[in-house]
Amino acid sequence: MRYIIIDRFEGDYAVCEDENKEIVSIERARMPAEAKEGDVLVIHEGEICLDIDETIKRKEHIRRLMDDLWVTETTESH
Repeated sequence: MRYIIIDRFEGDYAVCEDENKEIVSIERARMPAEAKEGDVLVIHEGEICLDIDETIKRKEHIRRLMDDLWVTETTESH
């Protein structure tokens, strides 16, 4: 099983980052229709599926990092 994250779409391809931080392009037609930038996908036996739980965890982690960054910057500027 492999995990990848959709970085962006370019034409008929999704530009993704795999678990090794390598960039891979995947045909958009192979992905679930509802897949969007930032989603985590799982590739298992050639089938690509959304990993909704991992996507939610990742987005929450990024939100917390951003919140911490703003608190740090605000605190340092006063």
